[in-house]
Amino acid sequence: MANEKWYDQFSKKKNSKISEAKNKRKEFNRQRDAYFDAKRRGTEKTAGDVFCAGLKRTDAEITAARNLFDAKTIPADAIEVLNNFDQIVQGVKPMNSRQLQNLPKDIRTLSHQLTDERESRHVSYMNATEQLSAYLRYFTWWNLVRLTRVFSNLPEGALKLSDGDVVLDIGSGPLTVVIALWLARPDLRSKKLTVYCMDISQSTMATGEDLYMSVAARALPSTAEAESFWKIIRVKGEIGTPIRKKARFVTCANMFNELYQKEHEDPEKIADRQFKRLVDYAEPEAAVFIAEPGMPAAGRFISIMRERFIAAGYNVPAPCPHLKKCPMNGLHARYGGSAKWCNFSFSTEDAPSKLLKLSESAGLPKDRAVISFLFAENMNRTAAGRNENQDRIAVVSDPIMLPGRRQGFYSCCAHGMVLAIDGRNRNLKSGDILTIKIGKDFDSLPKDKKSGAMELNF
Repeated sequence: MANEKWYDQFSKKKNSKISEAKNKRKEFNRQRDAYFDAKRRGTEKTAGDVFCAGLKRTDAEITAARNLFDAKTIPADAIEVLNNFDQIVQGVKPMNSRQLQNLPKDIRTLSHQLTDERESRHVSYMNATEQLSAYLRYFTWWNLVRLTRVFSNLPEGALKLSDGDVVLDIGSGPLTVVIALWLARPDLRSKKLTVYCMDISQSTMATGEDLYMSVAARALPSTAEAESFWKIIRVKGEIGTPIRKKARFVTCANMFNELYQKEHEDPEKIADRQFKRLVDYAEPEAAVFIAEPGMPAAGRFISIMRERFIAAGYNVPAPCPHLKKCPMNGLHARYGGSAKWCNFSFSTEDAPSKLLKLSESAGLPKDRAVISFLFAENMNRTAAGRNENQDRIAVVSDPIMLPGRRQGFYSCCAHGMVLAIDGRNRNLKSGDILTIKIGKDFDSLPKDKKSGAMELNF
């Protein structure tokens, strides 16, 4: 027929063999790609909206949703501390007007040493006054913003600590994890906890302890009978340094990235060694938290550690929606490989305004904060609470613009990697954990040509 469009042939219902259907799908994809390629070049003048409307199918419905970085869960007193953290640092480690004027330049210099110039960075860089001040006023502040979001949004029932329990923070630095935990979890402030802080720099930990005490004085326990702060024990040393008691909660943030940058071994070997050290510190049914920068190498390392924990009987309630093989393991990603790596981001629109202004002054503006992390709990005694749900999806990537004014997100589920397509402007975002109801087999979903992910339309 003269008025028939090229795509009409694919909408006709015909009884054909499976092989013929597959060939037709391939031909459909080929002609679709050719169509949009021609449209981008301006050589195709027909209206694309008709075609795009045909793509807007619905494969599943969302029955529940939560976000890993919901700012509404952060306690009010914690927000007040975060908004004025610069004043707390000034009270603990004051700078004069000249030093404050040079602060943006010092932050920028330290940023280079932590990234593209890390090979020349001295191992004791945190002992230098200018660098420690820059680290506290910028990097610690941003890390607190990230970690308070994570800790305050852990799944309900996660991280149950009791009086007398021990927490171990490895690579503690200025006690960033300890401060973030205190701010984000008012339910733990009244617990009588002993916190071992381990780092190679005693002076940095001492400054961090002063910061923690200052923060705890501004964010008090909910009960008047509770201690005003946790018992802090500083341990000078690297991971593997012995402590007197087993820990109920073991943490390490931004530590392993420095380690695997220096060690030229396969990440699997490094992970095996470090996993053993972590679990040696932990008591039965302990929890472990690891956070790393949202980079390909960090995503790869986190994925390997996840495998080790699951094999040892741990549950991974955050950020993973399942315990199956990681479909975003970052294999060879840092060398240009096609594998996606697991890293989440959230908007900084709710971040402290003074921190955003300082970032601009340092030439390091941030409109999004990025993190790769893992929270694991030892569930050897019981399978209760294991995240075996087959119908949960973790939205990982930032939005990807697709034809038809739709948004797609690379996502993770027990069936593999999914390109979750939001055709109804639900405002999905990285860190969303979706419970879905799907009326078809995942294996029947079409595949995204670029990534091989299953296309799932909401």
